[in-house]
Amino acid sequence: MLGSAPARADIVIRNGSVIDGSGSARFPADVAIVGDRITAVGNLGRTAATIDLDAAGHIVAPGFIDVHSHDDQAVFIDPSHRPKLSQGVTTVICGNCGFSLAPLVPPRLLPQEFRLLGDDDAYRFPTVADYAAEFGRRPATVNVAMLIGHSTLRLAAMSDLERPANDREIGVMRETLRQGLDDGAIGFSTGLEYEPSRAATTDEIVAIAEPLAAAGGIHTTHARDYCHRLNQAVDEALEIGRRLGVPVVLSHFQGDGPYNYGHSTRTLPRIAAAGASQAVGLDVYPYNAAATVIDPTFVADADRVTITWSESHPGMQGRDLKDIAAEWACAEEEAARRLAPGGAIYFCQDEGDVRRILAFADTCIGSDGLPGGRVRHPRLWGSFPRVLGHYARDVGLFTLEEAVRKMTGLSAGRFGLVGRGRVKAGYCADLTLFDPDTVKDAATFAEPERQAIGIETVIVNGLVAWRNGRPTGERPGRFIFRDKGGRA
Repeated sequence: MLGSAPARADIVIRNGSVIDGSGSARFPADVAIVGDRITAVGNLGRTAATIDLDAAGHIVAPGFIDVHSHDDQAVFIDPSHRPKLSQGVTTVICGNCGFSLAPLVPPRLLPQEFRLLGDDDAYRFPTVADYAAEFGRRPATVNVAMLIGHSTLRLAAMSDLERPANDREIGVMRETLRQGLDDGAIGFSTGLEYEPSRAATTDEIVAIAEPLAAAGGIHTTHARDYCHRLNQAVDEALEIGRRLGVPVVLSHFQGDGPYNYGHSTRTLPRIAAAGASQAVGLDVYPYNAAATVIDPTFVADADRVTITWSESHPGMQGRDLKDIAAEWACAEEEAARRLAPGGAIYFCQDEGDVRRILAFADTCIGSDGLPGGRVRHPRLWGSFPRVLGHYARDVGLFTLEEAVRKMTGLSAGRFGLVGRGRVKAGYCADLTLFDPDTVKDAATFAEPERQAIGIETVIVNGLVAWRNGRPTGERPGRFIFRDKGGRA
């Protein structure tokens, strides 16, 4: 028995098989919840409950943590947040790739990268405290933790984004980051491959991010180049982590273009070696196609490009770039220039690399789903069940216990989400019940918004938010403030 069996509980989950998020083998147990906490795990046959849930034949796991989301705006636009809740996700980490909706006070039209978060310009928050307060007033079904984006800081501090920041601008950004961390953000993200931050130097990043170490924050990075200078981009990310003395996460780790196919046999050992002397990890989505803005420089590195939206040519969404270029009698790069601003799916990665990165011990799972696109990548709706069903059960890439660890305990520990990510007495009652025999992703590139199969029940902060294939109407999500007592 883990924790004392209460005489009565609000919820008791009975007859399930617990995978606790640590990577340890599953075990039969009941789980008691009182308020927003797990109070006991074990034989609870004598515990009465207001709500009894029979989990026979099901896995009882911690709620999944999407460490790489772009849901900053989506949780307000549709608080039911079905794309993630239907996958068993109970917490999303926003503000990735250098783009966050807080602290966002731009004096101009937002760059196209921000459109990946959504189209409603009303959702701009001057401070992290403002974002947290608004989420407290209008919570979603899932919890939210926030990274502060480097591009967001640059927008507010600089009039010209096509050069490195000067000392005054760096000072402004540093203090804004410091305030955001004080307000509860968990870290700082960069997107050095994107135009708003492409001109930033390594020294600029280090100088801005100086407050991270004292705050116990984390640095995540969409690295500078996943194509032609992948090794140098990895080296830069590791250097930033070392110089700051903070954990670094290489976001959606990948190598784009045929010349990078097989890169993981070289890059993963280098990252593992670095991990002996510094805190470093990865996140990855379980697909071999990327999705981001339309960028002519990305086109040559993809076997195929599908347009998801185009502001200048809205009728082209859903079409392949090659066909559009042929119709316009121009090169694909030129067609991309005409279509921008917009979004695209790039088929540019090697499946063998995807599998090796997924299996790497220090890899967390993140969807990198883009709710702002008109034609979406299936990762928005399918990432977590795809890991459980396709890669763990069907392919046998790793055990189900290891799959769950990569989306719960490992994620919570790396991102400092204290008291989450485990089925353990005293922890927050974020739980997902799923059928290990049927769980699978249903979303495809042709039908990217199909709901996953096999996710039975999702509990967030002690309330049942998902049951029998639909939201219950509860909105139990909370803004997760950085734990000021230190990282988990």
